[in-house]
Amino acid sequence: MKTAVLVFLISCAVCAAEVNPSETKHTQCFCDGTLAMTVGALTEKVTNLIDKIAQVETKQQSTEKELTELKSITQGTPKVAFSAALYETGSGDTGPFNTATPLKYKKVFSNIGSNYNPATGIFTATVKGVYFFRFSMFNNLKPTPNSVVRLMKNSGHVVTVWDISGSDGNDMGSNAAALSLEVGDNVYVELMANRQIYDDLANYNTFTGFLLFTL
Repeated sequence: MKTAVLVFLISCAVCAAEVNPSETKHTQCFCDGTLAMTVGALTEKVTNLIDKIAQVETKQQSTEKELTELKSITQGTPKVAFSAALYETGSGDTGPFNTATPLKYKKVFSNIGSNYNPATGIFTATVKGVYFFRFSMFNNLKPTPNSVVRLMKNSGHVVTVWDISGSDGNDMGSNAAALSLEVGDNVYVELMANRQIYDDLANYNTFTGFLLFTL
């Protein structure tokens, strides 16, 4: 674009140099004056146009850089997310067990990245980052509720949901946490010893997690 404008200006200068010297002095002065005014106005407009083109090119380069950075971030960020419920089929109580036991959420709704293992109920981080986890608990249909579950990071307790007393037949609760995980860290939901939970195809008991951002 800039080259075309410069060629146009050079053409105007050449035209000015080729004015017929045999014309009358009055006509020559008139033509020269008009030509000078025209070239001056065109030069000013072309200069303004070149400035605007430079500004547009600068904005375009900035936009292309931002798009490149955004594309790099989007393509480079691992996609990790899972969600699962306790039972694939049937209904009933889970527990009690003599010792604290990881719950195996076998009905998998999603498992992007394959970091969750439904055979063990354990999520294993393959990317260092901050993750969000949520779990829900529905207690057993007994005269007195007797349910305690907790979110575990490796062998350490994080947060708990419990319901071990009351006059009603059942209750439901949930809890959540954002955890900083290293590669290889495990996260799971644990049913405490001598406790029970109840579930059926309504999927009351669920375990969900996803990567918020890498570190």
